[in-house]
Amino acid sequence: MKKEVLVEVSARHVHVTEETLEILFGKGHKLTNKKDLSQPGQFACEEKVTIVGEKGSLKASILGPCRSADQVELSLTDARTVGAIAPIRESGDVEGSGVCKLVGPCGEVELKEGVIAAKRHIHATPADAEKYGLADKQIVSVKIPTEGRSLIFDDVVVRVSKNYALAMHIDTDESNAAAIKGTVIGEILA
Repeated sequence: MKKEVLVEVSARHVHVTEETLEILFGKGHKLTNKKDLSQPGQFACEEKVTIVGEKGSLKASILGPCRSADQVELSLTDARTVGAIAPIRESGDVEGSGVCKLVGPCGEVELKEGVIAAKRHIHATPADAEKYGLADKQIVSVKIPTEGRSLIFDDVVVRVSKNYALAMHIDTDESNAAAIKGTVIGEILA
């Protein structure tokens, strides 16, 4: 049986706490859902911020809902462009990560940590994991069959939760390396 997984490109984005949201957009501001994402309860927002590093700045969308910690997810190219350090980490692992400033229409916030390049990963439900013989935190490889740039991504971490939907997430640098346009179906090689 082929272990197929939808491969989605996750462009640069920001996760914020309610406190940071109010500083950037004003007291009482709530995130505006622009588009639901593949992961249940997650959505792209109308709100955008400017990420400022030592060398430059880039605009990025906020993803909702608000979280317990601020997090900026950049590709390594984005990090070089703004002059920020972005260690490759799993989402939520921000301790000791890169710094930047977030600027919104009503204020700005200096992040003392929170800038990462997201480790490529697969979201899976417990049923998906059982079907494919996968375990939480397992490291697998995924073959991406694209025209002229087919490749195999190693070091893909599997994340299992009942709150997920089966999908692999890569950043824009990885997408460009594989010449992905939109979404593709990859094969988990495990």
